[in-house]
Amino acid sequence: MLLRHCLALALAVSLSATVAADEAKPAHTPSPKELLAKSQPQEWRTPDPQNLLVMQLPQGRVLIELAPDFAPLHVANIRTMAHEHYYDGLAIVRVHDNFVTQWGDPASDDNGDKSKLKSLGSAKDKLPPEYTRPYDAKLPFTALKDGDFYAPEVGFSEGFPVARDQANHQEWLTHCYGMVGVGRDIDPETGSGSELYAVIGQAPRALDRNIAVVGRVLQGVEYLSGLPRGTGPLGFYEQPDQRIAIGSVHLAADLPADQRPAIQVLRTDSATFAALVDAKRNRLDDFYRFPVHKVDLCSVSIPVRDAKTLH
Repeated sequence: MLLRHCLALALAVSLSATVAADEAKPAHTPSPKELLAKSQPQEWRTPDPQNLLVMQLPQGRVLIELAPDFAPLHVANIRTMAHEHYYDGLAIVRVHDNFVTQWGDPASDDNGDKSKLKSLGSAKDKLPPEYTRPYDAKLPFTALKDGDFYAPEVGFSEGFPVARDQANHQEWLTHCYGMVGVGRDIDPETGSGSELYAVIGQAPRALDRNIAVVGRVLQGVEYLSGLPRGTGPLGFYEQPDQRIAIGSVHLAADLPADQRPAIQVLRTDSATFAALVDAKRNRLDDFYRFPVHKVDLCSVSIPVRDAKTLH
């Protein structure tokens, strides 16, 4: 009788411990794939072909969405250069590990032959700095509640990571991974867009408000980040044969309709994007035992998809 009672008690304790252990397990957090699978068609947008650069490298195609709301003069100049084929035949001249990949005219390097500089055509060689823009409450903005070290407020506007300072009436694009900026010399007006770079490392946010940021790589960033690193100062290639030739850079609007990329970007004001951010912030599953309940602006990826694969 006593043995039966002890066995029953042991079983009850074991069952209680099992229930407690199950209750202690973190709840399942939907994966990005699961969340995106439930997204609705209206939550995706198609970039304006006037704002979509198509860069062809030997390694593959790179798509860059321009941001005219934040750097209208530079974007207009870049469009002009793309229209007039300025970038065709130029090269990637610099790949600085954990920092940037930069492309432009090799003759513009400090040791380059300036007599061989390619003409900018009808594009301007100097522009006023567009490091910030006036704060505009009408501009779309999805705030990130987690705070930021570099700005009073951060979030997303039309698919771009943005910082805002309402007290000083300013907002600006931030140097997150994949963002595209304008190379310049010491003079702030020397950045025309003839030299561009993409961030391929840890976000260099100290550059915010010091350089014009003009867009973001939507697709093909691996072709920029996976290149051999330059061995010269600041990651410049020291020998001409190290450079990667640019086949062409077109505006999607200049391509025949059937040759334009069928790219779609998840709207950053959508419910699915909010769910993705929240899932990243509160990661709970069998692997992530201790969620941080915070998310950094530059750690949030904005999903992109090929519309042709949906059918």
